[in-house]
Amino acid sequence: MAFPASLPFSGPSPKPHPNSNSNPKSLKSLDQKQIILLLQKSKHIKQLLSIHAQLIRNGLSQDPFLVFALLRSCSKCHAIGYASRIFHYTQKPNVYLYTALVDGFVSSGNYLDAIQLYSRMLNDSIAPDNYLMASILKACGSQLALREGREVHGRALKLGFISNRLVKLRIVELYGNSGELGDARQVFEEMPEDVVASTVMISSYSGQGLVEEAGAVFGGVRRKDTVCWTAMIDGFVRNGEMNRALEAFRRMQGENVRPNEVTIVCVLSACSQLGALEIGRWVHSYMRKYEIELNLFVGNALINMYSRCGSIDEAHKVFDEMKDRDVITYNTMISGLSMNGRSRQAIELFRVMIKLRLRPTNVTFVGALNACSHGGLVDFGFKIFDSMARDYRVEPQIEHYGCMVDLLGRVGRLDEAYDLIRTMKMPPDHVMLGTLLRACKMHKDLELGEHVVKVLEDRGEADSGTYVLLSQVYASFGKWKEAAQVRAKMKEAGMQKEPGCSSIEVNNEIHEFLLGDIRHPQKERIYKKLDELNRLIRLEGYRPEKEVVLQDIEDGEKEGALAIHSERLAICYGLISTEPGTTIRVMKNLRVCYDCHSVIKLIAKTTRRKIVVRDRNRFHHFENGACSCGDYW
Repeated sequence: MAFPASLPFSGPSPKPHPNSNSNPKSLKSLDQKQIILLLQKSKHIKQLLSIHAQLIRNGLSQDPFLVFALLRSCSKCHAIGYASRIFHYTQKPNVYLYTALVDGFVSSGNYLDAIQLYSRMLNDSIAPDNYLMASILKACGSQLALREGREVHGRALKLGFISNRLVKLRIVELYGNSGELGDARQVFEEMPEDVVASTVMISSYSGQGLVEEAGAVFGGVRRKDTVCWTAMIDGFVRNGEMNRALEAFRRMQGENVRPNEVTIVCVLSACSQLGALEIGRWVHSYMRKYEIELNLFVGNALINMYSRCGSIDEAHKVFDEMKDRDVITYNTMISGLSMNGRSRQAIELFRVMIKLRLRPTNVTFVGALNACSHGGLVDFGFKIFDSMARDYRVEPQIEHYGCMVDLLGRVGRLDEAYDLIRTMKMPPDHVMLGTLLRACKMHKDLELGEHVVKVLEDRGEADSGTYVLLSQVYASFGKWKEAAQVRAKMKEAGMQKEPGCSSIEVNNEIHEFLLGDIRHPQKERIYKKLDELNRLIRLEGYRPEKEVVLQDIEDGEKEGALAIHSERLAICYGLISTEPGTTIRVMKNLRVCYDCHSVIKLIAKTTRRKIVVRDRNRFHHFENGACSCGDYW
C-alpha cells in the first residue's frame, strides 16, 4: 500500500500568532523531562508552535523523546495536520513515533491516513509492537477495511501479539463492524470472560439485526457494567424493540447500575418511539437527582422525547433551560412545534435561529416548511422555499418539495401542487403523490385523484393505501360501484389494509389495542365505556362516515366496525384508568381516519378531557370539540 510522499493530511498547518504572548521562557535552562512536562501541559497549538520553534533553534528537533511528546500534544490540541508535518521532517522515526502519529490519526477519525502510515512503516522495515497493532486494528475496524484488517490479524499471529487482550478486542471489533460475525465469535470464544469483549459482541450482533444472539451474549455476562447494559439497550432501540429496551433499563435499575448519558439518550429514544411520556419524565427527574449534565447530547434527546410524546410545553422548557444550543437543538424544537400544531411559534423560532447566524440545514427547512403547511402559511412557505438555494445554498430535495405539495394541497390549490410536481428536477416519490391524492379526497377533485392513481399504478408504486384513498374518493362522490371495483382490485392483487394499532401509557405501562381487540383484562369495562360514549356523541349530532369502511357489508355493520377502531379502545381504557381531567395520550401506527377524528373531537368535548393522538403524520391535540390540525392532516 503506497503512502504519499508529502503529508498535507488535514489542510494547511497552523501559523503562530504574531502577537502571541504564549511563548515559554528559553528552553536552554530546561532538561529533557522539564520540556516534556511543558509540552504535556500545553493546551493550545500556539504554545506548541512556540516550543517547537525553540526546539529547532536549540538543535533538539530530532530528539525522539521530545518529538514523541510533541506529536502527542499536537493530537491532543486537534492539530493532527501539524503533527504529520513534524513527522515528515523527522529523521529515522522509530516505532514509538509511528505509534504516536497513528494514534493521532485514529483519535481524529483519519483512519485511512493511519492505515497508510502503517504501510509505510512496514516498508521501512520497522516492526510494530502490540500497542500499535491494537491502534491500527481500530483504524481498520472503523474504516471497514476488512482486507487490510485481516493482514494485520495475520501479522499479529506471526509476531505473537494475539495473546494481548487489547489486540484481541480490536480483532473482535474489526470483524463485528465488518459483518464477519463468525470470525468475530471465534476470536471472542478464545478469550476468557471479559465484559468489554462481550459488549463488543453485543453491539456487533445488534448492528446486524441479530437481537436474540446479542441477548444470549448479554445473558452470559455475570458482572454487567454500565457500558454493557447500554449496549444491550441501544441494540433493542436500533432494532425497534422499544418495550424490551425499557424493560432492560428497569432491570438495570434493579441491579443498581448507574446509567451514563449515553444510556439516558437510548432510553429517551425508546420513550419517543413509544410515546411513553411518564417513563420519559421519570428519566428526566433521574437526571436531576443524580446531576447528569443537561448538555447538547442529552438536551436534544429530551426535547425530542417531549415533542414526540405530545408534551410540547415541557420540550420548550428544556430548550429554554439549555445553556448551549446548536443547529440540531433548533431543528428538533422547530420540528416539535410544527408536528404539535404550533406553526407560528415554529416559524418564529426559525427566524430567531437565522438572526443568531446559525446556518440552517436540510432538516431545518423540512421543519419550517412543515410548520407552514400545518398552519396554512402559503406565502411564507414560498418565501422560505425560495430562500433555500438563493440565500443558504441548500438545494431543495424531495422532502422539501413534498412539504410544498402538502401546503398547496391543504389550501385547495391542487393544480399548482400538480404543476410543482411536474416541474421538479427529480421524479416524485409515492409519498408525495399520496399527499396529493389525500388533498384530492379532501377537496373532492375526482379527476386529478384518478390521474394520480394511474401514475402510481404505471410506476408500480400503488399500494393498499393508494386504493383505500381512491375508494374513499369515489365513496365521497356517491360512486359506490367504482368504490367496490377498487376494493375488488385490491382483493385480486392480494392487498390488505395495514392493521391499525394504538397504544396508551397508564401507570408507566404501555397497553396496545388492535381493531375490535378483546385481549385486554379490562375489556368489559372498556366496551361498556365505549357504548356510553357512543350514546353521548350521538346526542352531540355525530353521524358515522361509513365510506371509510372498505368491506362490502351493510351500513349497520359498517357503523359497528368504525366504533371499535383501535384508537377508540385505547381512549376508553385511558378514561376508565385515569383521574378526571388527566390528559389522554394515544399513539397510532396509521393516520387517524376521518370518522375517528370527528368522534375524538366530540369525546374530548363531552368528557372535558384533553386528548392527544399521535398518528403516522403528526399530533392531534383535541380539546373542547376542536383539533389543533384544523381538520386537515
